[in-house]
Amino acid sequence: MNLSQELTDRGFIHQFSTPTLEEIVDGGKRTIYHGIDPSADSAHVGNLVIWMLLRHLATAGHKIVFLVGGATGMIGDPKPDAERQLKHFEEIDNNVQKIKVQAEKFFNDIEIEFVNNYDWFKDLPLLDFLRDIGKHYTVNELIKKDAIATRLQSDNGLSYTEFAYPLIQGFDFLQLFQTKNCTVQVGGSDQWGNMLSGVELVRRKLQKEVMVITSPLVIDKTTGKKFGKSENNAVWLEAEKTSPYRFYQFWLNVSDENVVDYLKLFTFSSLKEIDDIKQEFELNPGSRCAQKKLAFLVTEIIHGTEKTELVSRVSGVLFGTTLVSEMTDSGIEVLLQNAPTSVVSDGQPLIDILVESKLATSKREARTFIESGAVSLNGEKIESIECLLKESDQVNNISILRRGKKELCVLVTR
Repeated sequence: MNLSQELTDRGFIHQFSTPTLEEIVDGGKRTIYHGIDPSADSAHVGNLVIWMLLRHLATAGHKIVFLVGGATGMIGDPKPDAERQLKHFEEIDNNVQKIKVQAEKFFNDIEIEFVNNYDWFKDLPLLDFLRDIGKHYTVNELIKKDAIATRLQSDNGLSYTEFAYPLIQGFDFLQLFQTKNCTVQVGGSDQWGNMLSGVELVRRKLQKEVMVITSPLVIDKTTGKKFGKSENNAVWLEAEKTSPYRFYQFWLNVSDENVVDYLKLFTFSSLKEIDDIKQEFELNPGSRCAQKKLAFLVTEIIHGTEKTELVSRVSGVLFGTTLVSEMTDSGIEVLLQNAPTSVVSDGQPLIDILVESKLATSKREARTFIESGAVSLNGEKIESIECLLKESDQVNNISILRRGKKELCVLVTR
């Protein structure tokens, strides 16, 4: 299978500026660039789609240039509903450095060159920019671009600062074409208009042809929301912003409707392997084997094998498939950070503990839960309402009290 077909089958391709995708990715090896604006101090899973695409392109032999937009980050591309809040230079520079470190870690085993567009904008005179670049754009063309057109129709209007963004991104492409021989830019479909501005600028100024490819924005089919910061559902690649455990849980909780699509986009499993997972999953959806595979593989890519195995075991404890006795000290630490806990005492009646841990609202309800067989301690069903918490029930002063399949509390003995 050629690369263009592989990328299409995986769902990476939304638009491209040439008659066929094959002429961009299947012929001679190209230098391809992608830019990210440092609007936060971490990339998120919405960005990860493009990063995965870049790895596929690099594996096929294309050279990758990764642009972190220290200059464009000072302005920001037009949002559809409101003007962006301008960030201080120090914050932007900090974000640039952190995203660069993240990307270096992600692309550590492939050839990639990092650039910052602030390096060529910082000393560029305004009059030179307007004469040499601005004259190649018309206002008529700019106001037809989706983001600009939407804002012009809103009550908020559009400042000249954001209106000029396509010119700045277009100049990036011109600069990288001239200095790095970049002939392709890849990005999200919401950047199509800005990306085409670079194609148009290179054609008008140099009479040369460059190309762009966009990937579709990843939409959760169950909610209709995209992955990203603006939807207030961002899952960050930075462990301090989204812990490896929370990151793992995000993928583990992916809906049945999304899971196969995400396996194609966010893992390096072959399409044949993914089809095998799909068939196994369809035979027994309750096993959630596809979600488990997805969660492990994506977390392993971002946080490494050791942390992934750790959070996988913690998840197993919380879902009743792994015993507390199998946990290491670091695993117990993660468990206590991510699960509801209750401090208890040896010899305390479980009926009282059920109430204190909020697994029951009263002793009467606690008795009902026990008598109906809904309560278990460390995976063992509690048969008697007279049962007490014993030292033998604990591992390193920890035990798991569960009511039903989903409600639980980690008991920590004084």
